[in-house]
Amino acid sequence: MTVGELLAQGEERLRLAGIDTAQSDTEWLVGGALGRTRLELYLDRDRTLSEEELAASRALLERRARREPVAYILGSWGFRRLTLKVDGRVLVPRPETEVVVDRCLELLRGLDEPAVLDVGTGSGAIALAIADEHPGSRVTGIDVSGGALEVARANAAATGLPVSFERHDLRDGLVGSYDLVVSNPPYVSAAEIESLEPEVRDWEPRTATVGDEHTELIAREARDVLRGPGWLVLEVGDGGADDAMRLLLELGYEQVRAHPDLTGRDRAVEGRWVTSSKL
Repeated sequence: MTVGELLAQGEERLRLAGIDTAQSDTEWLVGGALGRTRLELYLDRDRTLSEEELAASRALLERRARREPVAYILGSWGFRRLTLKVDGRVLVPRPETEVVVDRCLELLRGLDEPAVLDVGTGSGAIALAIADEHPGSRVTGIDVSGGALEVARANAAATGLPVSFERHDLRDGLVGSYDLVVSNPPYVSAAEIESLEPEVRDWEPRTATVGDEHTELIAREARDVLRGPGWLVLEVGDGGADDAMRLLLELGYEQVRAHPDLTGRDRAVEGRWVTSSKL
């Protein structure tokens, strides 16, 4: 079988499994198995595969047909300028989260050594991207999951970025003093999870996905650790921006606004905390 024939066969297999991104997923996975970029695959499409190459490629494609996320199968995924280790202990970094990082970088502009707290850091994607793109920032990521922190620390070591990762339960409150607090919290309700795609429902960690109460808890607790004035930036789910903005206004945040992701959906909500004590 040639590379081109395998690509066609793999795409058909994934389409039959109900995967909308069958072509690109096939290219990623066959490329991963063969150690080739997607462009190199097409330049090499007439080459005959060895039995070992064919078996390795088909094994990855079958995992994807079971709706395992491509990022977990490959073991790494790109986020902004970084390539990060990911597995079933953490969420897959998504393009829509990039607007959250964009907002953080804009709000930190002009601060030489801002202190930043990433709540529920997971793979460390947000924390590491901020450290990468705002040199001098002092970034801390916290998570309740020991497994997630192992992934985040591995990513920090691989990238060489000076981010500190600590185990901490948000329900115990927040400690420290920061110029900006950011979070991509769980925002899927328990009732909603069963309606989501299998990649999310069956593979990604529930503790990082389900829990629509986390947004309010983070917004409340951030007031204790934000230097006045300081900023809170939150990722929200589809249709969740209005509720999040209303919450921040009720809690006393100022300059509350939402920003869209590349699809035009409001994805990041921010507010400025200028009062030194809770209301």
